[in-house]
Amino acid sequence: MNYDRYYSQDVVNGEGLRVTLFVSGCAHACPGCYNRSTWNRLSGQPFTDEVRERLLDLCADHDGLSLSGGDPLMPANREAVADLCRRFKQRYPDKDIWMWTGYLYEEVCQLELLRDVDVLIDGRYLQDQPTSKPWRGSDNQRLIRLAVARKAAD
Repeated sequence: MNYDRYYSQDVVNGEGLRVTLFVSGCAHACPGCYNRSTWNRLSGQPFTDEVRERLLDLCADHDGLSLSGGDPLMPANREAVADLCRRFKQRYPDKDIWMWTGYLYEEVCQLELLRDVDVLIDGRYLQDQPTSKPWRGSDNQRLIRLAVARKAAD
């Protein structure tokens, strides 16, 4: 997996103070997307073990980790994203992971890696559906609190 960039101090992509990773690779190609630089999965830099550990270390004094892109759930990204999420939850079990994806939840709900994700914002960006909803780019996108749904199912 490659990544485009990360923010070590982010208060825009989720609740509280966060570390946000923008992965490379997105086949959705939504018209009007503001992260076009992340579409090519070969662009950016390799997501190495060193980068992963740096991100995890940065999360120590933060409220959580946010994953965006590109699309963290593109098939080529899933293994590295799953590993990052698993390691984050092992190190910080009381902190949360937020993830943005162009897939609908129903298309990816079977993915084991979502067990470590607390909040999922799903759906393609639709530029003709503006929104004032927090953390979403267009009105069709849903904010799904997976952690709450898991607790209700237990």
